[in-house]
Amino acid sequence: MPLIDPFLPPGSLNRGRQPVLTVGGLTLRPWAEDDAGVVVSAYTDPDIALFNRRSITTEAEALEWIRGWPRRWQRENGASWAVCDGEGIVVGRVALSLLNLFEGDGEVGYWVLPAARGQGVAPLAVAALKRWAFDVIGLKRLQLTHSTRNSASCRVAEKTGFALEGTKRSAMRHDDGWHDMHLHAAINE
Repeated sequence: MPLIDPFLPPGSLNRGRQPVLTVGGLTLRPWAEDDAGVVVSAYTDPDIALFNRRSITTEAEALEWIRGWPRRWQRENGASWAVCDGEGIVVGRVALSLLNLFEGDGEVGYWVLPAARGQGVAPLAVAALKRWAFDVIGLKRLQLTHSTRNSASCRVAEKTGFALEGTKRSAMRHDDGWHDMHLHAAINE
C-alpha cells in the first residue's frame, strides 16, 4: 500500500472523450485517419526528423501511430492533438506524454510543419494544452525537454512560461548522436 494517495485518481483523464481545444484561430483536435499523409510529411521533414527519434515514412506507419493515441487516452498515459488552422488544415502537433496521474505530471511535446513556422503556432498550442492540463485535468507539473541545439523550442518554452531548470548532459540519442537536453517546467500553483 502506498504511503501517499495518487495526486489524481484513475479516471481523471479518460472519464470523457479527448477534448477539442481552441485558441487564437487554431483548433486542437484528436488525430483522424485522414491525417495520415500529413503525419508522413511531418516526420519526413528534415527539421522535425532532426529532433525526433521516431521515423514515419509510410501511410501504414502513420495510421498505426494515429490509431495508437485513443488507446493511450484510455490508459491515461498520453494524448496528442492535430493543430489545425482556421481552415481546418493541419499545421502542427501538440501532445501530452509520460503522463503520470499518481504524481500529477506529464511532458509536453510539439512540432510545426514548415509552412506554418514563425506564425506563433507552437506557443499558442502549447499554452492551450498547458491551460487544459492544469485547469481541467488538474496536473501539478508539466515538463518540456528539447535538444540544446533546438533554439526555436527553447523560445517556445520561454514564451509559454516553462522555466529552464537545467541541462541534462548527453541525455538523448538522436540520429546524429547524443544531444544535451534542456529541461523546462511549469508548475500549477
